[in-house]
Amino acid sequence: MLSEYEYQALILSLKVSLYAVVWLIPLGISLAWLLAKKQFVGKSIIDSLIHLPLVLPPVVIGYLLLVVMGRKGVIGEWLYDLFGFSFAFNWKG
Repeated sequence: MLSEYEYQALILSLKVSLYAVVWLIPLGISLAWLLAKKQFVGKSIIDSLIHLPLVLPPVVIGYLLLVVMGRKGVIGEWLYDLFGFSFAFNWKG
């Protein structure tokens, strides 16, 4: 059967996938509808950001996320100051 370490890894994977589904499906559907039905300034920038993970290697994406969402990053510092929460090296991140 599974060891305690393997069981914890499985539970962590299930938690992360559940959070991703709950948060990203509504966001993805909303963005898809917005991009398909509306014309607005900055539409090409949002479209480029959505397609960015398809053209960049995963290591580059991970590094960029660490730089932006880290405790001293652009968004990460703001989140830490406001909520006391750090995405980097945290399972919720």
